Amino acid sequence: MRQTGNTILITGGTSGIGRALAERFHAAGNKVIIAGRRQALLDEVTAANPGIAGYAVDMVDGAATDAFVQGVLADHPALNIVIANAGIMRAEDASHRRDLSDAEEMIATNLTAPIRLIDALVDHLSAQADAAIVTVSSGLAFVPLAATPTYSATKAAIHSYSQSLRWQLRGKVEVIELAPPAVQTDLTPGQATNAAYMPLQQFTDEVMALFALTPTPAEIQVSTLPFLRHAEAEGRYDATFEALNNSYGH
Repeated sequence: MRQTGNTILITGGTSGIGRALAERFHAAGNKVIIAGRRQALLDEVTAANPGIAGYAVDMVDGAATDAFVQGVLADHPALNIVIANAGIMRAEDASHRRDLSDAEEMIATNLTAPIRLIDALVDHLSAQADAAIVTVSSGLAFVPLAATPTYSATKAAIHSYSQSLRWQLRGKVEVIELAPPAVQTDLTPGQATNAAYMPLQQFTDEVMALFALTPTPAEIQVSTLPFLRHAEAEGRYDATFEALNNSYGH
C-alpha cells in the first residue's frame, strides 16, 4: 500500500484506533477523511489536525451511507483507500432468552455497515491507481471471547469476507485485513486503562510499520496477535480459548 499521496477515508475516525490511524496517515502526507456519528467529536479531531475532513453519518442507515458516499466522492474524487474501522463491542449473556437489540446493533454496525460501504465504493476504487480496502477484524475473530459472542462472531465474519473480497478484487484493489489484539482504547468501559492491553501508541507504531512493508501483508498482525491468530494452527486452540475466557474480567 502506498504510504503518501493517497486520499484515505477512515470510518470510526473520531477515537481510538481510527483516530490514531487518521492522524498518522495525515502526518505522513495523505489527504484524510474521517467519518463518525457525532459532529462534536469530528470537529474536535479536525480542529486538532488542520486538513483532515470530517463527515457525520450513521453507517447503519443504508440511505445515509449512499448519500455520504456520493458526497465524499464529489468532494474527494481522488479517494483511493478506505479503512472500514467503525465498530461497537458489548457483552451479552446468551445463557437465557434476552433482548437482542445489542446483538442486532453489533451485526448492523460491525458487519452489514462495512459490507455496504465497501459495496458503495468498489466500482470507484477499482478505477483508481494504488487502491486499497482495509477491513478491521479482531484477534477475537480467531478465538472468541465468550462474554461477547455476537461481537466475536461479527469479526470472524469480517475475516471470512475479507478473504473472499481479496480473491474477487485481485489485480484491481488491494484488500488488507487489520486484526487488532486487545488495545487500550475506549471500545469498552475500562479498556483504555487496562495494563494487560497493548498501548494504543505501540499498536499504531507497529501497524504503520507493517503497512509500509513491500508488499503490504494481506493481514496486519502486530506482535501480540499471534497468541490468538495462530492458536488453531499450532494445536493449542482449546487451551487458548480456556485461558482467554478464564482471564476475562480479572
